Amino acid sequence: MEQNTGAAATVSLIAAILSWIITFTGHPIWGMILGLVAIPAGLIGALMAASPRVGGGLLSVIGIVIGILGLGLAVLGLIGVILF
Repeated sequence: MEQNTGAAATVSLIAAILSWIITFTGHPIWGMILGLVAIPAGLIGALMAASPRVGGGLLSVIGIVIGILGLGLAVLGLIGVILF
């Protein structure tokens, strides 16, 4: 039986990475939105990875962690935009 990587895990990782990139380009609100997308998508991907036919559990966890860090970075960026 061949395992396939779950789409939710892939979406989580891509959204988390884009959250960092978008925040660093000066758009912290979009970075925050992408961080908020990455976390639930990673949770869904981790739940789907419990099936023996779907892989991507580690990918989901990495997406969640990077998404949380990206969300924090976006919040700090938003505070910086508001203050300065």
